[in-house]
Amino acid sequence: MILIIDFGSQTAHLIGRRLRNLGILVTYCYPEKALIAAKHKEVKGIILSGGPSSVYEPNAPTLNPKVFTLKKPILGICYGEQLMVHVLHGQVKTAKKKEYGPVMLELNSPSPIFVGINDNHFRVWMSHGDEVVALPDEFMITASTTNIKHAAIQNKKHNFFGIQFHPEVGHTQNGHLILRNFAEQVCHETVSLVKLEPEKIIEEIRQTTNNSQVVCAVSGGVDSTVAAFLIGKAIGNKLIPVYVDSGLMRQGTKEKVKYIFEELMNIKVSIVNAKTLFLSRLANVTDPEKKRKIIGKLYVQIFEKVAKKYHNVQFLGQGTIYSDVIESKGSKHASKIKSHHNVGGLPKNLKLRLIEPLRHFYKDEVRKLGQLSGLPETIVSEQPF
Repeated sequence: MILIIDFGSQTAHLIGRRLRNLGILVTYCYPEKALIAAKHKEVKGIILSGGPSSVYEPNAPTLNPKVFTLKKPILGICYGEQLMVHVLHGQVKTAKKKEYGPVMLELNSPSPIFVGINDNHFRVWMSHGDEVVALPDEFMITASTTNIKHAAIQNKKHNFFGIQFHPEVGHTQNGHLILRNFAEQVCHETVSLVKLEPEKIIEEIRQTTNNSQVVCAVSGGVDSTVAAFLIGKAIGNKLIPVYVDSGLMRQGTKEKVKYIFEELMNIKVSIVNAKTLFLSRLANVTDPEKKRKIIGKLYVQIFEKVAKKYHNVQFLGQGTIYSDVIESKGSKHASKIKSHHNVGGLPKNLKLRLIEPLRHFYKDEVRKLGQLSGLPETIVSEQPF
């Protein structure tokens, strides 16, 4: 198992996803619980994620220094590298030149995490405003960029590694190999490619709902369609798909939703005409964040109203995916990008229990799950509106 300590990076779960695709078991924790989690005997390595804070700020998330005494390999990514240096008595300062985007990396010393990379120069993705300026004892530089001297560092004696760039994003060349090397070469985890398994998700839904009905929000988009399709496969006609015609949707969506559920799944969809309601509540509101809050509140009111028409509805199903969660500051130390109406827009006094089978998946994984579950390619490949 690899433990990922989440410092609020938008891509913390993407790191885990890359490892999960290699067949490696991954678990997450917040830094406050890092020492307890890291002591677990199944944890063979630790990854410190990126994050939006600066390590030298008074209230920046940190971790117990004893984590570095457990004799377990550690890879720090971006903020994770800087925090490792900071905790181990190196120095981090505001970067002379902040970097956001592609940068050429130059390898200048051998490292286990760079095994199999044949080109000493390759593109990596940077996103930082701080940089390491002085290393702790026993550390050395293994890669640099034009602007950043300590772009990759290591303490080979203790198997500590730090990289300023993000290997988990697709823009970084050799990024998947770097994560694989850390898991395989350093942590000695066994790598084997795995597949997405919708059957497991369906069984989890079946056990969670425990024979109750589920009102499921559907919009005609990929996420809500796949979520509802999986829930429907788990509970059959106990699924109550609800499409709210808000006047804000793509033309032809109502007809498409009816086709998906009534033709493909043989489940009647409840269509609520709420154009006047939505447009009147949104009139003269120009702030996008306020709009999302209004929309989220109205949706929930409608779903709860529909639920009252049935005798055993305990759940509200949604097509929330991981990017919705992290953009809405669904991770404790993350920065909010925007409140999605199905995450940050939900009221605190929600009367129904949420069921979100796609909450830990990214869009391309959601498309694949839909495809594997039997949805037509024209539906799972549709682009967002």
